[in-house]
Amino acid sequence: MITALQIIFWISVFLVVYTYIGYGFILFLMVKIKRMLGWSDVIPEKPTEFPEVTFVVAAYNEQDWIVDKINNTLDLEYPKDKIKYFFVTDGSNDRTPEIIQQYPQIKLFHRPERAGKIAAVERIMEFVETPIVIYTDANTMVNKEAIYNIVRHYENPKVGAVAGEKRISMNAEDAANAAGEGIYWKYESSLKRWDSELYSVVGAAGELFSLRTEMYEAVPKDTIIEDFYMTLRIAQKGYKVRYEPNAYAVEGPSASVKEELKRKIRIAAGGIQAIVRLAPLLNIFKYGMLTFQYVSHRVLRWTLAPLVLPLILATNIALAVNVGGMYSAILMLQVLFYAFAAMGYLFEQKKIKVKAFFVPYYFCIMNYAVYRGFMRNWAGSQSVMWEKAKRA
Repeated sequence: MITALQIIFWISVFLVVYTYIGYGFILFLMVKIKRMLGWSDVIPEKPTEFPEVTFVVAAYNEQDWIVDKINNTLDLEYPKDKIKYFFVTDGSNDRTPEIIQQYPQIKLFHRPERAGKIAAVERIMEFVETPIVIYTDANTMVNKEAIYNIVRHYENPKVGAVAGEKRISMNAEDAANAAGEGIYWKYESSLKRWDSELYSVVGAAGELFSLRTEMYEAVPKDTIIEDFYMTLRIAQKGYKVRYEPNAYAVEGPSASVKEELKRKIRIAAGGIQAIVRLAPLLNIFKYGMLTFQYVSHRVLRWTLAPLVLPLILATNIALAVNVGGMYSAILMLQVLFYAFAAMGYLFEQKKIKVKAFFVPYYFCIMNYAVYRGFMRNWAGSQSVMWEKAKRA
């Protein structure tokens, strides 16, 4: 006889497995079927036209990185008469604005007061006259062919935005936690590629993304993750957001899991805020495939999946005691997983590099961040201004 406890357990397990593994598997199959039927969009290998673009770099107190970022930006392969460089440094009180002023190719926008990245970008958008605008962060390095690979998507009039790929640079000297962060972004990049091919990416990462300038709309001033909100609003209007893995921004891993947690909490708080504000997107009868992708890839990660993890453990304990059998075996696997996560935490504190333990540890940190993000969102205590995470 199946009890209510068993139903709760298996529904909870299904939610977690579907969110983190199942959706990726289903998405991959759907993309394969679409290819077999010849329904995939044809994307030109190279752009046939070279529209003017504005390359926007947001920087806050980046004097240690800004020269590298400037050189990287000016080295981008694109007709120089077709690209404008905008650097915005609102609130920076180090030498960042002074250094940028030494480069006449770059138009500097600076205000002494810091109001956050959203306010800074909104302030300069009135000066953008090109049909395409590309945004990137100051602490990332962009590959030389990025602009070519981005603009080729805009030859399709149904494309309203293009998301680049975020990559984490890792080497033998990096902290072991980089394994968790790097694996996460590799998997996330695969999901985005398949999302894009199936229908549309559901949210871009701020390290590198672009949009048609005419599609830009000001976001509420208290928006926490504006890149995600901006691109989903474009998708909501019926345009597609494409993913371009050959336009990528590279940054170092966080110096520690504690530093990465700062980012994850903010992103989780912003994700929950966006779910509330984009509530109409939950209507699958109106938005169809976009809703399916949005709920599967984003909403479940920031809501139900983290919430049922403790429920799975609690019901599993009860079932192991009262039913035994496979429930005891599953409980042993759960205990082992969380033991590995605890070992990852202990090793990270002691700076010992055992990467196998950092994957479960990183998974737990990601889900813990959702709880913290929910509390911040509920209390209204999450600022729109980034608390910078230290990089390795």
